[in-house]
Amino acid sequence: MFNFNFDKKTMYIITGIMLLFLVMQYATNPGQLLGLLLSAPGVLIAITFHEFAHGYAAYKLGDDTAKRQGRLSLNPFAHLDPIGTLMLLVAGFGWGKPVEVDPRNYTRKISMEKGEAIVSLAGPLMNFILAIIFTLIYCAIYKFASATFMASTVGTVIMLLISTTISINIGLGVFNLIPLPPLDGSKIIMPFLPYKAKEFFVNNEQIFYIVFVLIWITGIAGTIITPAINWVSKGVLALGKLIFGL
Repeated sequence: MFNFNFDKKTMYIITGIMLLFLVMQYATNPGQLLGLLLSAPGVLIAITFHEFAHGYAAYKLGDDTAKRQGRLSLNPFAHLDPIGTLMLLVAGFGWGKPVEVDPRNYTRKISMEKGEAIVSLAGPLMNFILAIIFTLIYCAIYKFASATFMASTVGTVIMLLISTTISINIGLGVFNLIPLPPLDGSKIIMPFLPYKAKEFFVNNEQIFYIVFVLIWITGIAGTIITPAINWVSKGVLALGKLIFGL
């Protein structure tokens, strides 16, 4: 996922600014606090499984770095990054604590480059799998639950929690497929690039970082991925409806 190496002082400053932003945002619009509370479980699930998938894929390829560091765990606190988690809550996309891997340990059956692509793809793929699972749960409840349950406060909250979890997983998965460092997409496409393009990509990685930051803070990233998020969301929902005959 992301690999931003902030020192502690910088991290505290950025986290403090974002917390202040959150406080101001919800102070002026208390109704949004409900949205934050509904998003929290989905954020924990999305980040935890995303980072676990990276570590597990690397482990299956022969690298036990993540396992030795305690990252082959579904404990959210092993994977949460303060700034990335706040970004996911504030902006709808963010990141977890990067899982460290050592491609030199990968099985010799594939190249290190292909191994990195597989490990990088595992995170977004896990998010899409989770989105499908929660969509099936949503559709099952919608079809088989009683009208009384659906109209109740408990039913409404449960359905909102599930739908929010679906949206967060799709958003996180699509966002990480953008082919710019430090996102997963940049490593996923690497084996498919011609040699010269690959060389240009590697030699200008810092420039791509800057480009990414610019499209992020200007909102261009959101504009780019929103149609893709909507397309994936419609596809996942269509699958759920097809399976349950809705």
